[in-house]
Amino acid sequence: MNLDLNSLSLKELKDLQSQVAKALSGYEDRRKRDALAELEEKAKAMGFSLAELTGVTATRKRSPSVAKYANPANKADTWSGRGRKPRWFSEALAKGRKPEDLAL
Repeated sequence: MNLDLNSLSLKELKDLQSQVAKALSGYEDRRKRDALAELEEKAKAMGFSLAELTGVTATRKRSPSVAKYANPANKADTWSGRGRKPRWFSEALAKGRKPEDLAL
């Protein structure tokens, strides 16, 4: 494949560059999938799973957190105590209330 790069416009060169980047990324992904499939097949033939041999397990998903605090103006509006404090919680603390006052 001979391509005269000097005869291409800037737009054509940039399009070609993005196509090459996509092709490289796709090539690497295919190679990784093929290697992983080959390793899984080899481990299975020996009576193991690849996860057993590598010590890698599936990622654990967190269960939803339980609500600990409720908005005094609207009891349906709750907060678990994790993450950013809701505005109603911060305002209640600023007015002198204690977290225990807002606890469920």
